[in-house]
Amino acid sequence: MVVSIERNGTVAVVTIDNPPVNATGQAVRQGLWDAVAATEADPEVSAVVLACSGRTFVAGADIREFGHPPRDPRLPDVLRRIEAATKPWVAAIHGTALGGGLELAMACRRRVARADARLGLPEVTLGLIPGAGGTVRLPRLVAVDVALDMIATGKPVNARRAFETGLIDAVATSDLLEAAIDMARSGTSPAPTLARPVRSETAPGAFDAAAERIQSRARGQIAPEAAVEALRNAIALPVEQALLREAATFQSLRDSDQSKALRHIFFAERATTRLDRLKGVTPLPLFHVGIIGGGTMGAGIAAACLLAGLTVTMIERDVIAASAGRDRVQTILDDSLKRGKLTPATHADRLAAFAATDTYAALSDADLVIEAVFEDISVKQTVFAQLDRVVRPDAVLATNTSYLDVGALAAASADPGRVIGLHFFSPAHIMKLLEIVVPNGLDDRVLATGVALAKQLGKIPVLAGVCDGFIANRIMSAYRQEAEYMLEDGALPWQIDAAMEDFGFPMGLFQMQDLAGLDISWAMRKRRAATRDADQRYVHIGDLLCEAGHFGRKSGRGYYTYDAAGKPLPSPETEALILSESARKGITRQPIAPARIIDRLLGVMRAEAGRILDEGIAQSPDDIDVVMVNAFGFPRWRGGPMHLGALGT
Repeated sequence: MVVSIERNGTVAVVTIDNPPVNATGQAVRQGLWDAVAATEADPEVSAVVLACSGRTFVAGADIREFGHPPRDPRLPDVLRRIEAATKPWVAAIHGTALGGGLELAMACRRRVARADARLGLPEVTLGLIPGAGGTVRLPRLVAVDVALDMIATGKPVNARRAFETGLIDAVATSDLLEAAIDMARSGTSPAPTLARPVRSETAPGAFDAAAERIQSRARGQIAPEAAVEALRNAIALPVEQALLREAATFQSLRDSDQSKALRHIFFAERATTRLDRLKGVTPLPLFHVGIIGGGTMGAGIAAACLLAGLTVTMIERDVIAASAGRDRVQTILDDSLKRGKLTPATHADRLAAFAATDTYAALSDADLVIEAVFEDISVKQTVFAQLDRVVRPDAVLATNTSYLDVGALAAASADPGRVIGLHFFSPAHIMKLLEIVVPNGLDDRVLATGVALAKQLGKIPVLAGVCDGFIANRIMSAYRQEAEYMLEDGALPWQIDAAMEDFGFPMGLFQMQDLAGLDISWAMRKRRAATRDADQRYVHIGDLLCEAGHFGRKSGRGYYTYDAAGKPLPSPETEALILSESARKGITRQPIAPARIIDRLLGVMRAEAGRILDEGIAQSPDDIDVVMVNAFGFPRWRGGPMHLGALGT
């Protein structure tokens, strides 16, 4: 049974057991409906505790039911039945109470949570708002501006914060179930949540300020706007009308293209490594990771591993460079401490698990070594040759190359089957995507280990074949090339950036290049100059900017010019240079409308993605969408370029 009832004296304990996350599918809803009837009919029951088996409380609805006709009993009806029960219900929360799970908990009279629990309403991340009374109940438990922030951002809160705001009534200091049973036996019970008044904002004007902030960040997304409207309804309307408005809005959003796109990405991210090749393959143990290189990327990878609980040894070319690398890693860990991501004790433990040295022998017992040195194949091949002399025969060797032939790098090792590509994105301790590059002959256990590492680091792994740029950078190279063609054809950098930002990108391409530093891509172009196809159209604008010392934000000038506060402004110098280049090439410039800019850039993304699929570099169109959303900020609520293309938009 997915819902069972046991007695503890006069308290009935109703337990949901629907692994893996106790989602509120139809069987759970029916079980809860029947549990209310059974406990209400039992004269020896005075109160009910709602608990869950497994690793979590109810972590949400079963979104696989979306797109299908609703099946009774519906969740809103189940929650009203629980809330109206004469035997008051107490929710015992562990793990996560998310979405419909938190709505279920809020329908109980009281809530107690384990200290490590997290509670939230993340429906906005699927293009929705809560649909079972969440927008009406939450502002009756917490201040209305706090409720708006939780619903419109989808960010969960921890148990301490939930208690401070009034979302829960207690944090269990010992056994959770015992604490919930004691609470149920206390004999006191507040009014049903929907019978309580909306709680005042934390300060005058706090709600309007939160609404303005959320709406300014929505950038074309409709769910955050709908959340603001739903909370306004919860304040202004009678309960029944507010619930009806919420239900209608939920239904409208569920059928929207944005929600379908977000659900597409949600499932796509969870399917990237479901491969027959990995079935039954056990990853190698991972405890000690070596990092070769202490620059920005190496330090970020090291920090990501440390934050995931691994022991890390960093190798640099000399003691001075090793010390600088250690400082970079400590800066990242210190920032995590300041932001509350680490406790002082954990911060100290993570620093103690880190060493930086110039001696390769320190990697003799490493389980995995990731090189993150200069993007030059001969330099990296030298690193692999050195690693062969010091690491264990069963250690995994990985390269963080962005473009180079991982097969050629593997050939530099005595055992090519243990060499894998792990392409991190900067900043490596923050960016969620990890491209796992699979050369021919890769051992299956090594591949499984790469996937396991990605998951341990909290990253989304996507498998890629060997080619120049793999999936992400290859598509972005085509995107950048087309954008540069448009510079010569008639558009200016800020016009192209504005069009793509209006489309939903967080930052335009040319601003992004300025932020990264124009000299980095310039150096790569110079290294590749000898192999460039002489017949291919080449845009010199980026090279000319660098020759003038305009390296982007760090030099105060790039495609844009930057004021003292770092704000990007259109650059007259850049515009003059672009016009001069168009004239030099005999190109008659024509204005390019924003819609045409978007069409051209999406078109080249899809065309390059098609070639990547044809060559077997990517496993599926869904993987390409996952890459573009997580590596380069393609608007998540549009689902990715391949999803949009399948819709004909």
